[in-house]
Amino acid sequence: MKRDLTVEEQLARGPMDLPFLMLTLMLTGIGLVMVFSASYATAYYDGVVAKHDPTYYFARQALFGVIGIVFLYGVSRLNYQHYRWLAVFALMFAFLCLILVFTPLGFGKATTGAQRWIRVPGLGSFQPSEAAKLGVILYFSSRLSKRSTEKRKKYDLRKPSGRLLDLLDRIGFIELVPYMLILGAVALLMLMEPHMSGTILILVAGAAVLFAGGVKLGWFVAGGTVVGAGLWFVMTKTSYMAARLAIWKDPWSDPLNKGYQTIQSLYAIGSGGLLGVGLGNSRQKFNYLPEPENDYVFSITCEELGYIGAAIIIILFALLVIRGYWIALHARDRFGALLVVGITTLVAVQVFLNIAVVTNLIPPTGISLPFFSYGGTALVIQLVEMGIVLSVSRQIPAPRQG
Repeated sequence: MKRDLTVEEQLARGPMDLPFLMLTLMLTGIGLVMVFSASYATAYYDGVVAKHDPTYYFARQALFGVIGIVFLYGVSRLNYQHYRWLAVFALMFAFLCLILVFTPLGFGKATTGAQRWIRVPGLGSFQPSEAAKLGVILYFSSRLSKRSTEKRKKYDLRKPSGRLLDLLDRIGFIELVPYMLILGAVALLMLMEPHMSGTILILVAGAAVLFAGGVKLGWFVAGGTVVGAGLWFVMTKTSYMAARLAIWKDPWSDPLNKGYQTIQSLYAIGSGGLLGVGLGNSRQKFNYLPEPENDYVFSITCEELGYIGAAIIIILFALLVIRGYWIALHARDRFGALLVVGITTLVAVQVFLNIAVVTNLIPPTGISLPFFSYGGTALVIQLVEMGIVLSVSRQIPAPRQG
């Protein structure tokens, strides 16, 4: 005999949000096509890694894309309530990965002056920042979802220390302490790599969950001021970021070295015009624009598909973000809503920052474009995040009839 499903199992087997799923699959599919086109020349001329196989990067990305879609479906079938107890382990794993980058055990992989990768035998490399983003969102969502049920602490008002603690508790400072410590620790490890863009993404994702969780607006003004001052200090007082700022202001001041990639990116975008030069017909990918399949894949997209093609892709991302927030607004409970807000905000900010970098709107930050930039483990994690959103959408209460 078949056993009857529990209420929780029935809820987890509801219909997933098809618009969100279709947008995710469309962006993943278009991203794979653009990785193939953008990496074709790079792989063909690479005799060390790709062995002159023009499909090398595409084949690996497609494999991880299939794996990611399988994980997306599996995660979407899970009851997202299980992530409550997994949250603390996800955060601990993220911290472990961030620390391993700096160990002398051979795990860290230094690239372009930054130590932000971990080697995984047989799988290549991945950035611990990807795990840190999801870990912070899961932990913050789990903790904040219980906020309304926690009893307010009582202090001895006869003592000055008790009165001070009571004041700090009433204005919400004590509640923020664990979140600030976690974000501060993660940001410090990220800045040591250095990885400015990853730091910004984690801070924004954490702040989004805190804001949706009901933290008072005044703390965001104060926190934004402090973080802004800190980022300004890092960008202007450290040689690594100061050099990037100088190149951002005038990439033609060093056109053959530090400004070369930005200049070639602008050439690619400008060459596309309205309709583009045609899919596969990019000229900048032929050893002009360095690593066109990674952070600057959108530049090749603009060149080949033109303004109209690039605009359609941006619209698809915008629709994905809007649908994500719609799912958050209609989520069954606070935990699900916070999860979706954090993940959706993360995607939105990452898309904005990548496009802003390739168009030279902001200084280079080394940030990838979700679903498009080459990177197998990053693509899998992004699709897992989409699966979490879909698992939340499965439990959206059905509208009442009549």
